[in-house]
Amino acid sequence: MPEQEQTFQNYDRYISELFASEDEALRAAREEARREGLPGIHVSPSEGKLLHVLARMAGARRILEVGTLGGYSAIWLARALPEGGRMISLEIDPHHAEVARRNVERAGLSGKVEVRVGPASESLAQLQAAGEAQFDLVFIDADKDGYVDYLKKAVPLTRAGGLILGDNTLPDAVLDPAADSGTKRYNAAVAAHPDLVSILIPVLRGHGLDGLLVSIKAS
Repeated sequence: MPEQEQTFQNYDRYISELFASEDEALRAAREEARREGLPGIHVSPSEGKLLHVLARMAGARRILEVGTLGGYSAIWLARALPEGGRMISLEIDPHHAEVARRNVERAGLSGKVEVRVGPASESLAQLQAAGEAQFDLVFIDADKDGYVDYLKKAVPLTRAGGLILGDNTLPDAVLDPAADSGTKRYNAAVAAHPDLVSILIPVLRGHGLDGLLVSIKAS
């Protein structure tokens, strides 16, 4: 293993063991997703805890997630909700959604989390057309080519002072600066958006650095 990768793993292990240790529900969610053949691209425990802390800092009572996968990040986020809080998670793959529902139920969060199946762009448009109440936090972690469209649809669904979080937003922009990518387009769109105050935060995963783009909707 390259020395730099080992160093990143050591950093991530230290943070996770001290601040983001997994309980049985989180471990079971990862294992269930692996058994069911889902890709191992869920957030790390340390990033999951970061999402949880941000949701609590925002006083989130309503959370929207774009990209459920196996429900691992949904568990971290939904645990930040107070009594009566609600989370809607959007997932295009019916099999992934079913795995996520089982994991959410095992974590005792079925009363707070609703997993909706369908293309995220369509689901976001339906939420807006239905007059859905605005969300306190939106977490975007789905197909990267759709990020700019998801941002466009997420902004009006987010309350003033709410957070919009975009995952996996650093490696593509740095490792291959000449190439075009959905995350690079997303980063540029966020940076240019007049209603967003934003910063791109490096986050640790076992294999190295990733990035979480954190935006506050100013108005």
